[in-house]
Amino acid sequence: MDYKNILKLVLLIFLFNGCSSKNPKWEHLFNGKDLTGWDTYLGPKYDTTLKKFDTIPIGLNSDPLKVFSVVKDANSIMIRISGEYFGGISTTREFENYHLQLQFKWGELKWPPRKKAKRDSGIMYDAVGPHGADGGNWMRSHEFQIEEGDCGDYWACAGATADVNANKSTDSTYVFNEGGNLVTFSTSSREGRRCIKFPNAEKPSGEWNTIDLYCFGNTSVHIVNGMVNMVLHNSRQTIDGKEIPLTRGKIQIQSEGSEIFYRNIRISSIDKIPDDIQPVQFR
Repeated sequence: MDYKNILKLVLLIFLFNGCSSKNPKWEHLFNGKDLTGWDTYLGPKYDTTLKKFDTIPIGLNSDPLKVFSVVKDANSIMIRISGEYFGGISTTREFENYHLQLQFKWGELKWPPRKKAKRDSGIMYDAVGPHGADGGNWMRSHEFQIEEGDCGDYWACAGATADVNANKSTDSTYVFNEGGNLVTFSTSSREGRRCIKFPNAEKPSGEWNTIDLYCFGNTSVHIVNGMVNMVLHNSRQTIDGKEIPLTRGKIQIQSEGSEIFYRNIRISSIDKIPDDIQPVQFR
């Protein structure tokens, strides 16, 4: 290969890398027509008379009340999650090293046992293992909390574990702080399995919010409406008493007692977490 051809090849590689970093190649996970590419799972029904959950789950791809459906209005085609039963809709494929982006807004309906509680949902990522492992309704996973006033919180679910820089608040909860000590969160951690986001960036109920989730290797970043409010490190899971990495899995969106709408669900592969979206400490 002569000098000119080598130069052309170098320029093509440079241009390709430059374009791919600034203009990611998006794959839409919701086709705007139906729920192809997704499985539904519903846990046990809540008995409003006995005020407790039944013991038998409704199960996989059985949705008699259409908890999960595709709807549209004048501006959008969306996945509607009624929230009437607890459970989730999960991708049939697993992912790793990606940027996930979607939008959500709250509906009006709420259901027992969360009729008087905050509206609640969540993005479960690196989701692995059996359905219903967490509370009878969700998979082992990290949760990007979607809840009124709490969007961006972290919950460790069913054996998932992560470390977060956090400070202990006056009510003994832990709040994300890029300058705080590294704290371990899991279902068995003495610090608990929840870390509270900081700052709050959610829009008022009824408005569309944009969620960005970056996962690369054992690190993940939660972003709400363009604002970083959680960074997790050392993603792992406990199996048979041993910790092993948790860096690949499905994406599961919760149904948890509240009506919610999701749209523009898309994903792109990444080769690192971009420097410009991380808190200074982690650059």
